Amino acid sequence: MFAILYGFLITLIAYLLAKPCNRYVPQIPVIVFSMFIILALLFALGVPYDDYMAEVNPLFNHLLGYVTVALAIPLAAMRYDDLPLKGILGILVFASLSAVALPMGLAYLLHMSSADIMAFATRAVTTPIAINIATLLDAPISMAILIVILSGVIGAAFSPFILRRINDERAAGLALGLAAHAIGTAQAWQRGSIAGRYAAFGMAVNAVFTAIWLPTFILFLQKM
Repeated sequence: MFAILYGFLITLIAYLLAKPCNRYVPQIPVIVFSMFIILALLFALGVPYDDYMAEVNPLFNHLLGYVTVALAIPLAAMRYDDLPLKGILGILVFASLSAVALPMGLAYLLHMSSADIMAFATRAVTTPIAINIATLLDAPISMAILIVILSGVIGAAFSPFILRRINDERAAGLALGLAAHAIGTAQAWQRGSIAGRYAAFGMAVNAVFTAIWLPTFILFLQKM
């Protein structure tokens, strides 16, 4: 129990130190600063990274599910009467299909194993759902988590440059939620409440849609 609290304290300190760093360099997400600060703290304290992960990983994986569900709360504050449903649905379908097909196609061209190719199929969704999809597809869960986190970090890091000419916060938020899921949603909330709510909407709907069609389609192909 003490080791879990010790690891949690290291993570909390890293987050608190990362917040002011992000204010000075807003282009880099808080999670990126936190990762490097955690590594520096572990090195300074002489704590092996494997020991740290063994203690805090079960705790944060458990909490991650609650955090993901809690992202649905801002959706209650959204107005749907003026939402262009046809356009939104078209974007969601295209984003889900392309976010699965492109990484899987790249992994196939690189002659990766079938299991690793399946791990790339989870790139489009947030971590808790990606873990469940990877389990259904017999893909390596650790690789699926790594792919999801890296795609979220890269998407959030480059979002200030990509979205700098987009003045519609709804479009910016939706793009962040679809491309960078939970990390992008956190980045969208830093832009404002409108962008944050649309990012949560895009991430949630895309995750549900992908979690339904992707395992069904892959398992159907495997049985043919």
